[in-house]
Amino acid sequence: MATPTPRTQRPNRPQHPDGRTAGAIVAVKRVFAAETGNFFLVLGTTLFLVVFGLIMVLSSSSVESISANGNYFTSFLRQGSYALIGVPLMLVASRMPASFWKRWAWPAIIFGSFLQLLVFVPGLGYGYGGNRNWIKIGGFTAQPSELVKLALIVWLAWIVTQKAHLFTNWKHVAIPIAPVAAVVIGFVLVGNDLGTAIIMLAIVLGALFYGGVKLRYIGAAIAFVSVVAFAFAQLSDSRTSRISAWLTGCTNQSDFASDCWQTVHGWWALADGGILGSGLGGSRAKWNWLPEADNDFIFAIIGDELGLIGAIVVLVLFVVLAIGFIRIIRSNPDPFAKIATGGVMIWIVGQAFVNIAVVLGVLPVLGVPLPLISAGGSALIASLMAIGVVLSFARHHQDAEDDATALLTPAERSRSASSQRSRKIL
Repeated sequence: MATPTPRTQRPNRPQHPDGRTAGAIVAVKRVFAAETGNFFLVLGTTLFLVVFGLIMVLSSSSVESISANGNYFTSFLRQGSYALIGVPLMLVASRMPASFWKRWAWPAIIFGSFLQLLVFVPGLGYGYGGNRNWIKIGGFTAQPSELVKLALIVWLAWIVTQKAHLFTNWKHVAIPIAPVAAVVIGFVLVGNDLGTAIIMLAIVLGALFYGGVKLRYIGAAIAFVSVVAFAFAQLSDSRTSRISAWLTGCTNQSDFASDCWQTVHGWWALADGGILGSGLGGSRAKWNWLPEADNDFIFAIIGDELGLIGAIVVLVLFVVLAIGFIRIIRSNPDPFAKIATGGVMIWIVGQAFVNIAVVLGVLPVLGVPLPLISAGGSALIASLMAIGVVLSFARHHQDAEDDATALLTPAERSRSASSQRSRKIL
């Protein structure tokens, strides 16, 4: 009869030829473990867009950088440092379970609102281009509204999930979502950042849609927001003139040197690119002709230097990213994960198409960057952290499925297993 192994005795770990244990390799494998290919689809597309963005920031900012600082690489190195911060934060966020984000939903929205208030503190907050939406501490600058977007998404996903069974009554739809969203977005509007406010409004409406709110409630909210947005647009002469110039198609000669300068030079840059482009680094528009060439209008430089083909590739990459988000939404049974992923998709992919529509002249100039590509540290880091949240759902969706299955009755569990087998056969 074999002698049982004592509980305190453990089997020897596998050893490498040089004497080291295999524990480190196992740990590294666990870091990049994912249940499905959705994790790697979103991660790979994101990293490609970040690298591509660094290349385009270098190309689009080199002339202005050497004019201002005598160094071609100033903006590129700054953007690269932000990427070195954002990518590890994305990977760390991808390790967190959904329970972590649920637990920090309320503290995140409160802290984000506090940061947004700092832009109005004299000596700390400052404005640029007519918008007061930045803070500056020493040599460090940040745009709190970018982090507020992420906090708003997590908070909305938590609130909508908790109140989903009460959404037959419009009062439960409005409270507390309406007052909290109004305060958070109102802080951004006070700083005259209409573009960011529009993206945040789209996030709120998207969360309600993914949460199963009745379409008539969402339609009423859209109608109300449209009236408020129209009234807000009339409060600023510069904003009104930009919208008027856009409505005329920038055909008035008087608008060419003012409200239409950026739009028209963006069109010229796209036209110069043609099908194949003028070559990387060959754009003439970036020679101090096109304002915000490395930021809001970087897509014009992409079209100029890489042509129609390069511009289409960028569009396809964002479509692939959207497909990855949709696959994660469909594969995860947790409503919180579905709503949060939908909010991030509206933010990243929706803002990308808004930015491109502005460059093409389909929308008036709103001042929103191209996510993951445009220069800007706060936007890049916040976007990468948001994608990290989505990756955490892709990584942990099997745990969520197990939790959901545990709540089923034996008959429901049997039907669920039969349904899964049918889907695999199909």
